[in-house]
Amino acid sequence: MNIHAIRAIYVFEMSRTFRTLLQSIASPVISTSLYFIVFGSAIGNHMPTVGGVNYGAFIVPGLVMLAILTESISNASFGIYMPKFIGTIYEVLSAPVSVVEIVIGYVGAAASKSILLGFIILITAWPFSHYSIEHPFWMLAFLVLTSVTFSLFGFLIGIWADGWEKLQIVPTLIITPLTFLGGSFYSIKMLPDFWQGVSYVNPVLYLVSGFRWAFYGASASDVDFGQSLGMTLVFMLLCLAVIALIFRTGWRIKV
Repeated sequence: MNIHAIRAIYVFEMSRTFRTLLQSIASPVISTSLYFIVFGSAIGNHMPTVGGVNYGAFIVPGLVMLAILTESISNASFGIYMPKFIGTIYEVLSAPVSVVEIVIGYVGAAASKSILLGFIILITAWPFSHYSIEHPFWMLAFLVLTSVTFSLFGFLIGIWADGWEKLQIVPTLIITPLTFLGGSFYSIKMLPDFWQGVSYVNPVLYLVSGFRWAFYGASASDVDFGQSLGMTLVFMLLCLAVIALIFRTGWRIKV
């Protein structure tokens, strides 16, 4: 394992974050704070408790997950697309660096940014809603697992994209709608039976529900935690398999 190569890629990607703090950290935190104000304070005052949890506290895991999914995909896709765009990807491919080391460097940096952002949002959310965390270990584990999984997915999008506009297609037209429809701001038990059935097809539901279970337990969760964890692991393994195939064939990288 070439630790120096991993460190070089990781440090370079992380330094880009600290050079653009306004865009990388401040912007998503401000956006999420507005959600807390509008949904948690304004609407929450007219909403009953959901699953025995105050509505303002109920939406905290969903908003954290919304930010993590969006930023993981954005950071990872931009991180690998930029070297493709300017041509420096060939320097990485020609260096004595394996596929595993490349993925660890880029995906590790993107996941680290998302984890950092998640903690900042949790701290920001405290003045708006005094939430509790029943299972802190699983909260942290699920936060890391989700960040890594969707950073891998973003890495795939960065490889697939052959133009700047394509970097925004999947996050804007697919991930964000699925997140809003995945129980971020409500429990699917509040929906009619037909739409509850449709919601179970949405993979983001399992992510939000599993993360919310770590905060408030089974009473506030729409899906069993084991199912949520299993779905996340399957998606992560699928992303790893596709990335391995891409580097083996050189699709959208070497040609």
